[in-house]
Amino acid sequence: MYGHGAAPPARDSGTVITLRVVLAAVGFLSCGLLACAPLFRVAFLRGRLVDWVLAWASLPLSIACFAVVGSLPESDPRTDVAMSLVLLFGLFSSVYFLVMDIRVHQQRRFAGFPPPQGPTVHTGYGYPQPTPPYTSTLQPQPPAPPVPAPGVVPPPPPQRPAPARIDQVRAELDELSDYLRKHDGGTTESGR
Repeated sequence: MYGHGAAPPARDSGTVITLRVVLAAVGFLSCGLLACAPLFRVAFLRGRLVDWVLAWASLPLSIACFAVVGSLPESDPRTDVAMSLVLLFGLFSSVYFLVMDIRVHQQRRFAGFPPPQGPTVHTGYGYPQPTPPYTSTLQPQPPAPPVPAPGVVPPPPPQRPAPARIDQVRAELDELSDYLRKHDGGTTESGR
């Protein structure tokens, strides 16, 4: 629907909150008849077997409770029990949806997932390629040198010490040179 390599548009926080309110309200305000809607949303978000079983089981449960309410007389106490079960199930599905939806979004945010729609790099031909998620490339900067007072000559900057490995290699080369001079038959640098 969005083409090859293109992601769907990102949802802002207002859209997410509106969807939460609507799906939570649908479960309870429909007197439990649509209690399966928030549960299916949770099943799509989490993808766990338990959530799918709960969502599919909610359909026959609410239909059976409404069948009891519609088939028995109003004075029968079983209708009150069935209606209470449907309302409680609608409330449960709404609360369960809100808890799981908020938890899933917090886990995604704290798990380091990139934003849903990152910037894209457009190439000459073909489809735009998504860029990797933004990573900070800040590197520590050395402190700025202090500004000297007028007429004062600033001291030269201190020499940076050579790394220890280079000093070690120099020392070993000097030792090797001395060793070779001594064991090369006693000749000196002038060749005598």
